[in-house]
Amino acid sequence: MNFIHDDFMLDTEQAKALYHDYAKDLPIIDYHCHLPPEQVGDNTQFENLYQVWLAGDHYKWRAMRTNGVSEHYCTGGASDWEKFKKWAETVPYTLRNPLYHWTHLELRKPFGITDRLLNGDNAKRTWDECNEMLASPEFSARGLIEQAKVKVVCTTDDPIHDLAHHRKVASDSSFKSSMLPTWRPDRAMAAEDPKSYNEYLDRLAAVSDIQISSFDDLRSALQKRHDYFHEQGCRLSDHGLETVVAAEFTDQEVKDIFSKVRSGKSLGSEELEKFQSAMLIEFAVQDHAKGWVQQYHIGPIRNNNPRLFREAGPDTGFDSIGDQNYAKPLAKFLGRLDDQNQLAKTILYNINPRDNEMIGTMIGNFQDGSVPGKVQFGSGWWFNDQMDGMTRQIDALSQLGLLSRFVGMLTDSRSFLSYSRHEYFRRLLCRLLGRDMVNGFVPDDLQMVGKLVSDVSYYNARDYFPFKVPE
Repeated sequence: MNFIHDDFMLDTEQAKALYHDYAKDLPIIDYHCHLPPEQVGDNTQFENLYQVWLAGDHYKWRAMRTNGVSEHYCTGGASDWEKFKKWAETVPYTLRNPLYHWTHLELRKPFGITDRLLNGDNAKRTWDECNEMLASPEFSARGLIEQAKVKVVCTTDDPIHDLAHHRKVASDSSFKSSMLPTWRPDRAMAAEDPKSYNEYLDRLAAVSDIQISSFDDLRSALQKRHDYFHEQGCRLSDHGLETVVAAEFTDQEVKDIFSKVRSGKSLGSEELEKFQSAMLIEFAVQDHAKGWVQQYHIGPIRNNNPRLFREAGPDTGFDSIGDQNYAKPLAKFLGRLDDQNQLAKTILYNINPRDNEMIGTMIGNFQDGSVPGKVQFGSGWWFNDQMDGMTRQIDALSQLGLLSRFVGMLTDSRSFLSYSRHEYFRRLLCRLLGRDMVNGFVPDDLQMVGKLVSDVSYYNARDYFPFKVPE
């Protein structure tokens, strides 16, 4: 039997029935990813397997470095083929890392390769076979999205982005999926470096056609861009936070702090915390006013290796799990919004698994009965996007909240082959519930449990997010 087969991970008859009858054929709503919009807009035809599979994949680069592969073959100047071969040679050493599962799931779909386990010896054969398929229209950027039955793709976009590629995709009626922007305004509050911050504000001023001299000007510029994103179909925001801040501040304090940093002066730690606390509130109020969903990805420490950060840049695999304590400021932040009746639908993602139970209980504090699962515990994110991490997230949510209202999985990926992560999640969900049915922890009722599987796999996301899902 092939390693990745129809019943992969499904170790009970109930799990098999749940997956094949209630999850397998459902479409996908990928509500958070990092796909390059220009590749979807231009319907890129990838030249080779490296470009569609390894380029930009810091998960693979981390594994390759750990396996003794030079940076020349990760982010360096080696040819695409040389980089792929080094990855293939690394794959056998990734046993028990999720990369081993993902690799072979991605070879199975969309390439249909099930007769081998990738290694250095069969790298050239795999390279040639996949490259031949990649030359066909079904394997273009849009073709891969449609093959995976993806209804909606939500990219991650800075307020200064012009969203030209989103407009291009929206105007093409032949493309049956939808690509929508997501508002990611992190740089608009990144005032710790006055020089780079002011350079960013100048770009924001240019694109918004508003001279930014005061904090009120910044508000106006961001509101104008927020309105523009909404016009282009955006209905979600996303915020990447090392920790949550919720300092007390007055409007005048924030105006004075902004004037200071706009003049090029560095802020003290207390000033920076007040300013960023105020900005988080500004963003959240904007989102609530338009009925958006806000997402908070909390806890990573980024760019830990100064030398390699200088050489390779950000998002190249030098980030790790942080250990900040943020329960009190998170409660204060959400409570402040709720007290003003300005708390939008919210998804919270933690990168440190020790925070699972904290998030699992925090979301219950701010459910107001207006919609099912208004405040969500997001799926296992980044370093938790693997069997143990997703299981622990599901267990915490199940025991402390309502798994049945969970909006499910996302790719959080830069690769068009990563839709197998939805399959991986669905198989894992069915495996857990199938075991529960066998053990008598939930009723051995396929229709009842199957509805939960279908809802978490697709229907909850379809009903939760305020964008239109194509038929």
